[in-house]
Amino acid sequence: MSISKTRQHLVDVARQMFAKNGLENTTMNDIAQASGKGRRTLYTYFKSKDDIYYAVIESELERLSDKMDEVAAKKIRPQDKIIELIYTHLSMIKETVMRNGNLRAAFFRNIWMVEKVRKHFDEYEIELFRTVYSEGKNKGEFEIESVELVADITHYCIKGLEVPYICGRLGNGLTTETSKPMVEKFVYGALGKTIIK
Repeated sequence: MSISKTRQHLVDVARQMFAKNGLENTTMNDIAQASGKGRRTLYTYFKSKDDIYYAVIESELERLSDKMDEVAAKKIRPQDKIIELIYTHLSMIKETVMRNGNLRAAFFRNIWMVEKVRKHFDEYEIELFRTVYSEGKNKGEFEIESVELVADITHYCIKGLEVPYICGRLGNGLTTETSKPMVEKFVYGALGKTIIK
């Protein structure tokens, strides 16, 4: 097994252990045994449990980045791309948190720890929004003065919606199908354009 495959295997096993038993109830020894690699191999890649926890978060954020890249690569209008990016972000964050079982508690409790690891993803996402907003502005779809400011606001608004969305407190009783036209109207209005069908 190559170095990168071994490291990824350890991260995958750690994620499963954290999801099943929780962060506090999982030891480095547990991860080493479950991986079949031994403590020496584990400590070759990770100095501590926090170190491997950060790697788990990074791995989960890479999954989100990959999905966002798929949306960004679609040959659709920028206004449709923005809406799809918003829904992809929220649904992938929710799926990630729900998929990780007992790790959910650690996610909410250690939000500053998660934020530290998330910094690169946040920068990546803001840049992605800037690209789509620039494209939309150049095509006359958006009437915005500062692409940078609108990208920042979009990112931080979506980030602020994560916990209510995950907990089911956002749009109580609404489905994606029923909420999407309302979200489109709100977002397109903020971008200075009416919906183009």
